Amino acid sequence: MLRQASRLLTRSIATTQQPIRVMAARPMSTDLPATPVEDSAFVESWKKVAPNIDPPKTPSAFMKPRPPTPSTIPSKITVNFVLPYTSELTSKEVDMVIIPATTGQMGVLPGHVPTIAELKPGVLSVHEGNDVKKYFLSSGFVFVHANSVADIVVVEAVPIDHIDQNLVQKGLADFTQKLNSATTELEKAEAQIGIDVHSALNSALVG
Repeated sequence: MLRQASRLLTRSIATTQQPIRVMAARPMSTDLPATPVEDSAFVESWKKVAPNIDPPKTPSAFMKPRPPTPSTIPSKITVNFVLPYTSELTSKEVDMVIIPATTGQMGVLPGHVPTIAELKPGVLSVHEGNDVKKYFLSSGFVFVHANSVADIVVVEAVPIDHIDQNLVQKGLADFTQKLNSATTELEKAEAQIGIDVHSALNSALVG
């Protein structure tokens, strides 16, 4: 009885089994054209419906073409450093940037492998020759592209030399006291975030 059931089950699986489809490898962004490609099928369909009206533009039509990936590693890395309300650096060519990623300090040089990394409170160092400009970041993301362009997008940032160390130490003491007197999980979480940020600020100033 068990043998017969086993044979029937095997036969059922064999007849219903579908061939395995091999998925084509998805191209990376660096393999795609550097200039926007017009959707010819959409344009033709639009002309049939409204021949006297130009087709609407898509968001990609308003974007600058992506620079092609160079065949050799450039001598500089191009940095775009933006906040919600301003742009600190735009197409700035520098030697290196050191970024406070959640996985640790990450140095980015020309030719760096394409990467997306989340940022934590810490110091962003921009190296240009002997000049080093440092900013304290709250949080954000960095996008490192294959063409040696790094886009750094943060919520808040301030140059290190604009930070008052006395206010930082006072804030650290205040949040430490709040953590000790917190009675709810929300109060503890808010106090801990304040401690983490002010500790990172203090380390940036004394480091």
